[in-house]
Amino acid sequence: MTTAPPMLTEAEIAELSARFEHADPREIVRWAVETFGDGLSVGASFGGASGAAILHMVAALKPNVHVFVLDTDYLFEETQQNMRESIPAIGLTNLHVYKSKLTHEEQSARYGSALWMRDPDLCCELRKIEPNRRALEGKTAWVSGLRRDQSEGRAGTPIVSWNEKFGVVKLNPLAIWDEKRTWQYITEHNVPYNVLLNQGYTSIGCYNCTIPGVQGRAGRWQGFDKEECGLHT
Repeated sequence: MTTAPPMLTEAEIAELSARFEHADPREIVRWAVETFGDGLSVGASFGGASGAAILHMVAALKPNVHVFVLDTDYLFEETQQNMRESIPAIGLTNLHVYKSKLTHEEQSARYGSALWMRDPDLCCELRKIEPNRRALEGKTAWVSGLRRDQSEGRAGTPIVSWNEKFGVVKLNPLAIWDEKRTWQYITEHNVPYNVLLNQGYTSIGCYNCTIPGVQGRAGRWQGFDKEECGLHT
């Protein structure tokens, strides 16, 4: 299967996003699989409900799709467990794990301990943004589980867009779904998900930057005016 889809112009991307505005996410995923083939990559956090739903949808159409996870070295054990169990359960066969070029110890030696408490943007750059660039090298399209209802900053999320930061077409098939519809899908299809979602966590990232009992992404990076790691902004 080809890794090089037809070149999409800015106008074509805008037209596609408008066309898919009211489409079932599975239709969008099918179009992505058929259009981008082996050039398609799916980013997975194994934290949120949306990501679980997206992986299930893609696995049904292309089990060998390139799936990548960013292991920051600070993932919850429950997240690691969900990754180990979900992949075989839904039939995915091509998981890749990307980590920072710096170990925790090397980062502490270079930038000081607990960098996330002093400069979370730099910590995210080192442990998420840079590995994400490597994950998408040679790829032409990236599927994520972003939804517009997840935060005010995500309210304008397009279904299809050009992502300049990583040089790929970005697809957000679940953009128009809400929390209720996402969980309905998970329940209907018995999709595995992170058990922390049953324990008061509504957004799950690194254990050192995530707290339970706070709605949406407000539970991330407490004490900072920050709700995004930089992958989607």
